[in-house]
Amino acid sequence: MSTVNAIAAPSATDPLVRTTIERREVGPRDVLIEISYAGICHSDIHTVKEEWGSVPFPLTVGHEIVGRVAEAGSEVTRHAVGDRVGVGCMVNSCRECDNCKAGQEQYCLQGNTGTYAAVDRDGTITQGGYSTHVVVDQDFVLRVPESIPHEKAAPLLCAGITTYSPLSHWNAGPGKKVAVVGMGGLGHMAVKIAVAMGAEVTVLSQTLGKKDDGLAFGAEHYYATKDASTFETLKNTFDLIINTVSAPIDMSSYLSLLRLDGTLVSVGAPPQPLPVPVFSLFNNRRSFAGSSIGGIAETQEMLDFCAERGIAPEVEVITADQVNEAYERVLNSDVRYRFVIDIDTLR
Repeated sequence: MSTVNAIAAPSATDPLVRTTIERREVGPRDVLIEISYAGICHSDIHTVKEEWGSVPFPLTVGHEIVGRVAEAGSEVTRHAVGDRVGVGCMVNSCRECDNCKAGQEQYCLQGNTGTYAAVDRDGTITQGGYSTHVVVDQDFVLRVPESIPHEKAAPLLCAGITTYSPLSHWNAGPGKKVAVVGMGGLGHMAVKIAVAMGAEVTVLSQTLGKKDDGLAFGAEHYYATKDASTFETLKNTFDLIINTVSAPIDMSSYLSLLRLDGTLVSVGAPPQPLPVPVFSLFNNRRSFAGSSIGGIAETQEMLDFCAERGIAPEVEVITADQVNEAYERVLNSDVRYRFVIDIDTLR
């Protein structure tokens, strides 16, 4: 075991604090990553506030991690010391179930091992990326292309793959009309990626406050959902809707925007259930689906896709001492569009 600096939540109600955590020794197939940047995902906040269930405190969160390999185990072949690498939302899976064998480790039938708040292979609780170092099995470490700006790479490991995966699976591309609900950390990445795939993209946001940004990111249309006429204007329009918000929405209204065989996919995860009116699905043979992150191979595909097309998130870099303030700003929708912690300020 080695002791490293970290930021942890002591409880569901206390502010996050600087502390130290233990990392396991580097095993034969492990890599030790010296973390450079860690993104702040709304999932981190849901978790530490126990909005998705109880968690083991104290807890260090963070599953948008980028850094460089500082040490590689004796059997490691995929990564070498000095490589720029990343870690996303999972650090292991059973590797034996049908889903894992199909390269869909995120849907491991035994449950994948989350980057934080999960039971690791040694029986300890996994601790996330708000820390100076992490030890991860090489099979769950991604290669981060050097062409992606270092401080912007981390959010791709969650926000990037969470939106890329459903856009790819439901074939967003030329001839497809795609709507993105919400223009936050996930939403702005969904816009950029869908545009790069060739789809005609519309943003559905509460107000027109971010319209200039949405159009600059490549969206062709931008509508305010607080305006009731929006839902009448856009009825039966979209092949695919990606819902990125972590709050309840009126499912009947949004489902009405789908054309024949259209699908609404939720990637945001509100604490409350989303009631689905069945008759809204009957009309136009619509579908409602959910999507998690991507598997390791698909996440690497996403990173390479973004590197080739010059896609990166919009970020605001903060110090380790600004994390609590950043949490409050996320809850107030006061960020464009992802906070990223400069981990050098934690050393």
